[in-house]
Amino acid sequence: MRTIAAALVLMTITVAGPAWAISRYESLGKTCASVQQLIAAERAVILRYPSSRGGPVLYDRYVAGRGQCGISDYASRTYVPTRDNPLCRVYNCKPSSIFNPH
Repeated sequence: MRTIAAALVLMTITVAGPAWAISRYESLGKTCASVQQLIAAERAVILRYPSSRGGPVLYDRYVAGRGQCGISDYASRTYVPTRDNPLCRVYNCKPSSIFNPH
């Protein structure tokens, strides 16, 4: 019985593992249109870009829409810098609350 349970756990991890992968991109190496196309195609990506104040590299998870957010989150419009646009419109997930119902 323990062997069967262990096999089921291992099989679940093996099958579900690739679903946890998420692509990472440098936003300044791409145009705004290509960043938006990547997000639309992959549904969620991580974008990295330098801080506007010359500080550390910033990154976040950007999504195609509400369907990629958690049950209590919503897709909020935000902007990332790209090669051709310092304010490329994208979406990321933000928590909903009674104080911020979106």
